[in-house]
Amino acid sequence: MIKNSIISDIKITGGPQDPAGALEHMLEHFQAIVQSSDDAIISKTLDGLVTSWNSGAQSIFGYTEQEMLGKPMLVLFPPDRMYEEAQILKQVRSGARVDHFETERLHKNGNRIHVSVTVSPIRDRDGVVVGVSKIARDITQRVKLETAARLSDAILNSTDDAVVSKSLNGIVTSWNQAATKIFGYTAQEMIGHSIEVLLPPDRKGEEQFILERIRSGEVIDHFETVRVCKSGKLINVSVTVSPIRDGFGKVIGASKIARDITVQKLAEAQLRLTSRVFSATSEGILITNAEGLIVDVNEAFTRITGYSHDEVLGKDPLTFRSGRQSHSVFRKMRWALMRHGEWRGEVWSRRKDGAAYSVLLTVSRLCETRCAISNYVALFSDITPLKLNQEKLEHGAHFDALTDLPNRLLLSDRLQQAMVNCQRHDQMLAVLYLDIDGFKSINDAFGHSAGDELLVAVSHQMRGMLREGDTLARMGGDEFVIVLTELHGIEDCLQLVNRVLAACARPVPVAGNEQSVTASIGVSLYSNDDVDADQLMRNADFAMYEAKRSGKNRFHLFDADQEAEVNARTSEQTRIEGALLRQELVLYYQPKVNMRSGALMGVEALIRWNHPERGLLAPASFLPAIEKHPLSERVGAWVMATAFKQLDAWNQAGLKLPVSINVSARQFLDQKFTATLAAMLARHSAIAPDMVELEILETSALEDMDAVQTIIADCHRLGVNFSLDDFGTGYSSLTYLRRLPVDTLKIDKSFVRDMLDDVSDLSIVKGVIGLAAAFNRTVIAEGVETEAHGAQLLALGCELGQGYAIARPMPAELVPDWLANWQAPMAWVAEVIDL
Repeated sequence: MIKNSIISDIKITGGPQDPAGALEHMLEHFQAIVQSSDDAIISKTLDGLVTSWNSGAQSIFGYTEQEMLGKPMLVLFPPDRMYEEAQILKQVRSGARVDHFETERLHKNGNRIHVSVTVSPIRDRDGVVVGVSKIARDITQRVKLETAARLSDAILNSTDDAVVSKSLNGIVTSWNQAATKIFGYTAQEMIGHSIEVLLPPDRKGEEQFILERIRSGEVIDHFETVRVCKSGKLINVSVTVSPIRDGFGKVIGASKIARDITVQKLAEAQLRLTSRVFSATSEGILITNAEGLIVDVNEAFTRITGYSHDEVLGKDPLTFRSGRQSHSVFRKMRWALMRHGEWRGEVWSRRKDGAAYSVLLTVSRLCETRCAISNYVALFSDITPLKLNQEKLEHGAHFDALTDLPNRLLLSDRLQQAMVNCQRHDQMLAVLYLDIDGFKSINDAFGHSAGDELLVAVSHQMRGMLREGDTLARMGGDEFVIVLTELHGIEDCLQLVNRVLAACARPVPVAGNEQSVTASIGVSLYSNDDVDADQLMRNADFAMYEAKRSGKNRFHLFDADQEAEVNARTSEQTRIEGALLRQELVLYYQPKVNMRSGALMGVEALIRWNHPERGLLAPASFLPAIEKHPLSERVGAWVMATAFKQLDAWNQAGLKLPVSINVSARQFLDQKFTATLAAMLARHSAIAPDMVELEILETSALEDMDAVQTIIADCHRLGVNFSLDDFGTGYSSLTYLRRLPVDTLKIDKSFVRDMLDDVSDLSIVKGVIGLAAAFNRTVIAEGVETEAHGAQLLALGCELGQGYAIARPMPAELVPDWLANWQAPMAWVAEVIDL
C-alpha cells in the first residue's frame, strides 16, 4: 500500500529510462526505510483518507495499518483540533508544504500526544497534486520536559532560598534570583566562577570538605555556617548540599540550597544570653527524660513553685497545670518540639499552695548523636507580676483611673448589651447624663486634688444608690453617665433619678471640710425605639444642658419635641463634616491696623463656608453646631494648617504679615495641642514663630484656668503670641487677668459698636483699655465700623483696631492689593482731640 501510494512521486524522481529492475529495487529499499522509521510516515488522499501507514505510525498512535487504511485521518484529531485538517488539506491542494507544525493528536487509548508534523503534497507524473504525505514525530516527552523545565525555573525563581549548582571543582553552573537577593551577586557575576568567593577567609576549608563528601555521594543536610555577601557583610546560612548524578548514576556536580538564617541566629543568641542570665539569677530549670518525667529541678524552681526537689522527681510537669491554661497550648508545644525541637511561650501553672502563677517558658529537646531524644529542658521565669500588671493595664483601658468607674469604652459596650437585653425582655432602660454643679468653684478654690477628692466621694455616693445591673461611668471632668436597666416603667426611672440627685447633694468631706454640690441630669429613655446608642447619649446630653439652663440641681427628661432639634444639630454636623471633606471651607483674612499711623499690624484668619446652595456663610451660622463636638477639633486643625500654609506663601512672596488664628476651647485644651503646634512650626520652619498669634475666647480661658495657664506658657516657649478674644464678655476678674499670660486684650465688638450711644458700653471700653495699660498688655478693638469709632478709640488711648471701617474680611489673594491701596482716614492720622 505504501508502494502504490507514492509510486507516482518516485517515478518523477526516477525517470522513464531507468531499468525496471533497478526501480523495483529502489522501491523496496525505500519501503524498508519507511517501515523501520520511528516517525509516523503516512499518506492520504486529498479527502483525508489514509492510503499508507507505517510501523512508526502504529507505534505512535496505537492503530494498526489494517485499522487505518481507508479511514479518515480525523480519527486522530482531538475535538478542539478538528479544524486543522481542513486547513492542512487546503494548503496541500495549493501545492504548499506544512513544515514542522507542532500540535496535539489522539492515541488509540484516548490519551493526547504532542507531535511535530511535516505535510507535503504528492504529485502525479504531470505535477498535479493527487495526495498528501505526512511525517509525524512524537514530541510528547520533549514537551513534558520543557514544561517541567519551565516549572522548575518558576520554582527556582520564586523561592526565597538560594538554589545554586556547581561542578565538582566548585565552579558555579546555575544561580537563581534568591541567590542574588541573599548574596548580592548576579547570575552573570557568578556562573563560571568559583563558589569560594562566598567563603570568609576562616571558612575556606569548608568547600573542600563539602566537595569530598559530595564526590562520595553523601548529602550534607542543614549545615549551618557563615558566608560573605558582595557587600562584605557576613550572614548566617543553613546549607543543604546534594550530589548531582548523570544517567548512569555518576556524580557530576552538586546542588546547594542556602537559607539566610541571620535573623534567626541573632534571636537564638539573644535567647541563649537571656537563658544564661535567668539561669544565674531567678529562672527555674526543669529537666525530664525522653518520656517526659521530671529527673531534676533547680533551686529557683523550688522557690517559684513551692515544691521541693524530691516531691517532683518522676512526676509529669502537666501535674502542675493550672485550670487557666487551655489544652491547645500543650498540643502546640508537643508539635513544635517534634518538628523544631523547641517551644517558647507563656503558660499558667499552679504552685504547691494552689495559687496560679504565670511563667515565660522555653522548652528544648535534647538529642543524642543518632538524633534519639534524651531529655527535655524547660527554663521558666515567673512573670506573674507582669501578667497582673498587664491585667491592670487592661483594667485601666476600660476603667477610669480616678474613680475606678467604667470609662467611655466600657460604657459603650455595656449600653449596647443593655439595649439588646431590653429588646429581648421587652423592658425599658434609661441613660442619665450627669454634670456636677459647682464643681469648678471648688476645684479653683481648693485645687485639683480637692476636686479629685470630691469626684471620688460623689461617685461613691451615687454608686451606693444604684442597683446591681446598673452602670455608672465617668466621661471625664465632672461628667458622668448612668445606664439604668430592667425598668418596667417611667416611674421606676424617676424614682432612681431622684435618688441619684439626693446622693449628689449630700455633703462630702473635701480638704478637711464638708462641701456640698448638686447635679444636673439629662434623661433619655429607650424601649424598642429605632434609635442607636450614640443617639441615646446625645439625647441625654442635650437634656442635661436643658436641666442646667433651667436652674441646676434637677433633671430634664428628653422628649420627642426636642428630638427634631437634636437631629437638626446632628444633620448640620454631618453637613459640616462633608464640607470639610469637599474643601468647601475657606479662610478670609481681616486686617488689623494701627489707626494712628496706618501701619498694618497683621490679619485675623476667619473661617467661611462656601456653601453650594446658601453661598458664603459666616462662622456664626454653622460653628455653634459643632461646639463641644469632636468635629470642632478637626475644623480647628484645618484652620491652623491652612493659615500656616498661607503664612508660608506670603513669606515666600516677601510679605511679612503676622496672622491671628482662632482656637476653640476643645482644641486648645487637648493635651496634644502644644506638640501639634510645635510640629507645625517645624514643618514651616521659614515662618518666624512670632508671626503667629493664637486667639482664645475669654470664656474658654476660664473653663480650666490652671490648664490654660500651662498651655499658654508652653506655647510661649515656642515663640508664638496670645490674644484674649471678646474680652469683657466673661468673668474678667483682676485675678484671672493677672494669672493669664496673654499678650493682647481684644475688646469685644459688641461694646465698641454701641459705645458712641451707650454710656455703659463706653465705660466698659475705657475700663478694658485701662486694665490693659495697668497690666502692660496690648489692647485692640474689634467692631471699628465707622471713622467716628476709630476717632473715639484713639481719644481713649486705643491705637489698634479691626473692623469694617478698615476692611472687610477678604480672600488671601486680595490682601496684597488692599495693602497697596490702604490709607488711614485723615481724622485718625490728625492729632486726636481730648474728649
